[in-house]
This record gives sequence, C-alpha cells and structure tokens, in this order.
Amino acid sequence: REPSEKALLDALSTAGEAAGIALDKADFVGRDALRAQKESGVRSKLVALRMTEKSPPPRAHYPVLVDGKKTITDSWAIAEHLEDAYPSRPPLFEGDAARALTRFVNSWTDSVVHPLMARLVVRDILDVLRPEDQAYFRKSREERFGTTLEAFVADREAHLAAFRRALQPARLTLKAQPFLAGPEPGYADYILFGAFQWARSVSSLQLLEADDPVQAWREQMLDLFGGLARGAKGHEV
Repeated sequence: REPSEKALLDALSTAGEAAGIALDKADFVGRDALRAQKESGVRSKLVALRMTEKSPPPRAHYPVLVDGKKTITDSWAIAEHLEDAYPSRPPLFEGDAARALTRFVNSWTDSVVHPLMARLVVRDILDVLRPEDQAYFRKSREERFGTTLEAFVADREAHLAAFRRALQPARLTLKAQPFLAGPEPGYADYILFGAFQWARSVSSLQLLEADDPVQAWREQMLDLFGGLARGAKGHEV
C-alpha cells in the first residue's frame, strides 16, 4: 500500500539504509516506491553520533528532524509535522480516524511497551557500547532509574512475563488480521516494530515465544522491503 510503503521508505532512506537494496531482484513489497524514490534523485546522508560526542544540532530528545528553520523532536511530533507540512505527499495516516487510532498505539508503545522492554534489555546495551561510552551510559541511566543497571533488570523472568502479558492487545488484534493496521502494514505497525528492532540491536534475549502471533507479525515486518530490517545489524532473535 503506497502510504505505508512511502512512510517507511522515507525514514529508511533518511538513515541511508535504502542504498543497499537491489532493485532488480524479484518483486518485494515497496520495490516500486523505492525505485521511484531513487530515480527522483532524493539524497540522504548517514551520520553516526556516539554518546560522548557533542555534535550539532543539540538535542534534548531524539530523533530530531530539521526541516528548513524548524527543528522537531519526538517521533510522533515528526510524523504529524510531515503529514501536515506536505499534504501533496503520500500520507502516513489515512484520515483523521486513522491518525487518532495510531496516536493510541504510539502512546501505548511509549508508556507500556518501552518501559517493560527496558527492564529486560537495558543492561545489555552496556556490553555493546565503546569502552569510552560505558561510564556515561551507566551514570546517566542509573540516575534516571534510581538504581544500578543490574538491579533494574533483576528478576528477568518476572519482567519477561509482564512484558508478554502487556502485548495482549496487539496479540488479539494480530490473531484476527495480519497487521495492526489491517491487511497491510501501516504506521502503527512501524511504531511497535521499532521497539522490537531496538531490542534486537542490543540484546540476544528472546522476547517472544515461537508460537506467539506477535512473533509471526514481527517476522513479517522483518521481511518487508526485501528483508531490509532483517539485514540491519542485530541479534538473530
């Protein structure tokens, strides 16, 4: 579906990842949209920032979108800005009702899924950081959590069970349809999938059981766009 394809492709090409896709391979979801974007001459630049480096622009939150003279932080604010500022482009949301429902998914992911996931994987981040970034990460996160990283993730089995229970709304939805947005993936799917992709990039913990409908959905998301997300650096979980 064009709106959801374009939404993800814009995000991926901005990060510089889309350049590695072979457009002459067998057909895959999003190939035509990606080919059109490449042929239009859209350019992107990937810049890696390490935790202890100071690089412009200053950011109190992340991600950051700089659009002309306007700087927007927070993923949802960026999505709404793109939707409203560029009405001639394919939409992220198919109407006001879809935007409202996607806002709920965003709020649920931010307030429920991410905090529970953090209690499972945040200590693992320390092991994949450069040595010079580890002290900053430990100090800043332990100040935020009010305890040590080790204490924060203690009793992992209980936290894992709580995390899996919290996914029940998504699980019930995905038993009835292939994606949260319906027959095709939409922005709501990418919001929740982003949380799983973050965990996959830092931790080898198996968050989902093999027969969980959420796991089947996650596998589909990993395979979209010719397996673009699956090809990103991360653990095979």
